[in-house]
Amino acid sequence: MIDTKLSGDAVATIADPDEPTAPTSRKIPNLAISIVSVVVLLVVWTLLANAPFVKPGYLPSPLLLIQTFIGLCKDGYSGHPLWEHIEISLFRMAVGFALGVIVGIPLGLLTGYSPRIGAAISPIMAFVRPIPPIAFIPMAVLYFGLGELGKIVLIFFVSFNYVQGNAQAGAAHVPIAYLRAGQSLGLTPTQIFFRIIIPNALPQIFTGLKIALALSWAVVVAAELVGAQTGLGYMISNAALLFQIPIVYVGVALIGLLGLAMNVILNAIEGKIVHWKGRG
Repeated sequence: MIDTKLSGDAVATIADPDEPTAPTSRKIPNLAISIVSVVVLLVVWTLLANAPFVKPGYLPSPLLLIQTFIGLCKDGYSGHPLWEHIEISLFRMAVGFALGVIVGIPLGLLTGYSPRIGAAISPIMAFVRPIPPIAFIPMAVLYFGLGELGKIVLIFFVSFNYVQGNAQAGAAHVPIAYLRAGQSLGLTPTQIFFRIIIPNALPQIFTGLKIALALSWAVVVAAELVGAQTGLGYMISNAALLFQIPIVYVGVALIGLLGLAMNVILNAIEGKIVHWKGRG
């Protein structure tokens, strides 16, 4: 039974507690939604690849890409195994990114914590930061040649640029109440820096690391388009010149998958170190 009460023009209904309620609908898991979206994408992709209005060879089907990937795993590309192309791209990115992090984080924290150091460094970085990283590729080739050093220096510059900026922002925006609390407890400036500034800047630092990682991975592939004989970027550009479209797609897919894997690893590290993020 359902009891009703009238109050003016409003009618409120109160359900009888003994009356069985209708079962609530189950929520669809996010994983299921993701799987369905990927399946739909693959189906649409396959239909388009076999459509009569698409020129043969311009849009390879997912099945053809799988066959191409298996062939690259067996035979390699341009005289080098596929894993070697992946390894050299990862090596170039990892070295440049690591150097950028080692230099960028300390300098960013210092520029955010010390107004004098910030006044000296910030104008220079504000001028350099808006310049697209790809614009520095000709300069890297000019000064460091077509070898590994030029590519590593370019990636170092890109990662340093964004890591330093986010570390500086994190150190400069620590709540004043935390600083006053540290001073009232008698902490020295060094203790305030290590116990208050750095922990509060960590979320912003990891944001900078994610941006720098993505851009470093993109730049190393772009740098390999010029003067490289190995690497995923070289494989893509050379295959495009030879109109080997399936290999181009496989190279692009590998870049995306590796970038996704690196981002997942960085997120896991952030979850371990900045475990308090989002719990405030």
